[in-house]
This record gives sequence, structure tokens and C-alpha cells, in this order.
Amino acid sequence: MPKFFVKANQIENNEIKIIGEDVKHIGQVLRAKEGEKVTICNIDESVSYITKIVQITPEYVLCTIENVLQENVESKIDITVFQGLPKADKMEYIIQKNTELGAKKFVPVAMKRSIVKLDEKEAKKKVERWQKIAESAAKQSGRDFIPKVEMPINVLKLSEEISKYDIMVLAYEEEKENTLKNELKKINAFEGMKIGIIIGPEGGIDKSEIDELKNTKIVSLGKRILRTETASIVMVSNIIYEYEM
Repeated sequence: MPKFFVKANQIENNEIKIIGEDVKHIGQVLRAKEGEKVTICNIDESVSYITKIVQITPEYVLCTIENVLQENVESKIDITVFQGLPKADKMEYIIQKNTELGAKKFVPVAMKRSIVKLDEKEAKKKVERWQKIAESAAKQSGRDFIPKVEMPINVLKLSEEISKYDIMVLAYEEEKENTLKNELKKINAFEGMKIGIIIGPEGGIDKSEIDELKNTKIVSLGKRILRTETASIVMVSNIIYEYEM
């Protein structure tokens, strides 16, 4: 069943009004008809409803609430992906797949070995595009939350973010002893725990940046070197597997 997101002010009494780009998608792409059912999530409260379409216009789609979904599809662990800016459309892939897995936020990081260099105008356009990718992936995977994609930051700013997390884990190909598996087993997980993961761009993280981020938990992801677009997926999936309650 198709899923759409609305804000609390779009819900009144027993009716929900869908507006914006979703109206075109419902009418022209899905070719939905009055009487058909759709799932709608109130993203302000993370509550989902089974609804019936009662009116389709060029400006809005009006639905009536038939049932409140009681299931909770969101992870109890709050994961932020700090991703070294990669080339081409890899960031889109990273956001899409990790949204499906359950990540809550994405922060692009400009690093020394990042080939991509974005000025403020370019970065804003990219973030708008990436945010749409996150929303689409959240709909597809049936989530009740759309992950936030932040504007890019540098490593100095990233170092200031470490204290805001219960644990910050950095994947580093030169680390030979401490594995992600070992680090995760040391942690007593709790509901709402904030975990940040740091992934370098193609070419990895420079040694000077490792020194700047020394207050993180530096780990190996195994015997093989993973592509940047693979590493975050491995980390997020292992964290969800280990801690999801």
C-alpha cells in the first residue's frame, strides 16, 4: 500500500489533506481513484494511519482515517551517518540504503581526500536532492520518520560534534586490532542511544584527520577494504542487528 507523509496541521478531525508533489504522484503516477486506500504518516508525531481517498483535485487529495496503525517500525537506536563526500551519485546510494536500514540523520563531511568540492550554492542544491532521496526511501521502506540530511561540514566541526553522541565510531582501514564487532560488544545499549558513525571518502581518511578525531572509537571493518558506499551500510546494519530492541 502506498505511503505518504504529512504534517500535523494537515490533519483535522477525521480527515487528512495531502498537498504538494504527492498530489501529482497519486493522480498521475499511481493513477489512484477515490475509494482506494493509502497509508499516511504524521511525521510530527510518527503516527501512521490507514486512510481512504475521498476526493482528488489538482491541488490536494483528501482522505478519511479508517484506522490507526499500532506497529512501531522505527529503531530504538538513533544513528547518524557522517559521510566523507564521495564522487558521483554515491551519496544518493548511501542515503537511500541507510534510510531503508533505519539511520536517522546524514551529515556530509568535506575531508582532505574528498575529490568533490562543493561551494555553498552547490551544497544547498545537493542537500535538497539528497533530502528527496531520503524521503523517497522512507516511503518505500514503510518508515514513520524521514531522515534529515544536513549541510556539509568540515572535520573540525565534526570533532566538535563527538561529545553530543553516546558513542562515535570511526571506520579506519589502518586499524588492525579493534574491530567493529568488539567495540559493539562493549556497549550496553539503551533506548534512544545516539550513535554516530564516520566513514571516509574514496581513498580513506587522512592520518591528520584521524588525529583530529582521536576521541572517537576507531575500528576496523574486517580484513578487506570496503568501498566508501559499502562501509556505512555494513556499520549501520551491524548496529541495528546488535542493538535494535
